[in-house]
Formats: sequence, C-alpha cells, structure tokens
Amino acid sequence: MPNEPRWLSAREDRAWRAFKHASYQLDVRLSRELLQDSGLTQADYEVLAVLSDPSVERMSAQDLCATLTWEKSRLSHQVRGMQKRGLIAREPNPDDARSVVVRLLPAGRRAIEEAAPAHVEHVRQHFIDLFSPAELDTIATLNERVLRQLADEPSEAER
Repeated sequence: MPNEPRWLSAREDRAWRAFKHASYQLDVRLSRELLQDSGLTQADYEVLAVLSDPSVERMSAQDLCATLTWEKSRLSHQVRGMQKRGLIAREPNPDDARSVVVRLLPAGRRAIEEAAPAHVEHVRQHFIDLFSPAELDTIATLNERVLRQLADEPSEAER
C-alpha cells in the first residue's frame, strides 16, 4: 500500500492558508497602489530598483535575471516594454558580444525616485508597522528558513 498523505492538521491548514492569502492580498494591494501612484507596475519597479542602486546602473541581462529570479523570457518581455517607455536601454555587452546589458536611463531614475517614497510608505502601512521589531525578526528568520530549504532542494523540473 502506498504511503498515506500527511494531511495538514487544523493548525497547519490555518497557518498555510493565512500565509498564502495574506501574501497574495498584500501583493495585489501594493501592486495596485504602486500603479495608481506612479504608473509603474510591480515588475517595472523591481527592475528599476535593481538598476538604480548607485553601484549598478547597468547590468547584463543574465545577471539581472539571476538577481530578480526571473526566467529569461519574462525579463526580455519586461525590458522591451520598459525600453519603449524610455525607462531603460538595451545595449551590446562589451564583455560578451552574445549578450546585452540593460542600462537605467534618466527617465527610469526619475520614475523610481518619484515612486519609491509612496511605495515604501504603503509597505510600512500594510506590513512593517503591524509588527514589533521582534516579530519582524521572527518573520525574517522563518522566511529565510523556507528560502534556504528551497535553494537546497532541487525542484521536480531540475531532477
């Protein structure tokens, strides 16, 4: 007889469903507010946030994919749209002729600098300010544990 599934207990099910629902609702709310406040999508913001780091401003598409943990096709689609809007540019990579570098343009820098204050305030309002410093440390520790476990364990597709 095959192994019986390890069904979730009521406590486990409550924790799992609350986590999933809260995470989804938080993403939806923050994305909607970001778009309303700045005209940027969450994906726009993520790309601009990476490229606006003072030590970056330009990055190979491969490194940008890795930093964002995105698939190549998703980044390619995102970059095309942002390039059409004048936020970023794609240029030949001087270190590797087979790849491109994504560079932040002045309009992209302005967009992230204008969007960031309101976005951070919404993150505070809907998440940070709801918890004590000790609770924030616990949340970080627990999520880092999940991330470590996922990084250490290959997915089905990788096997």
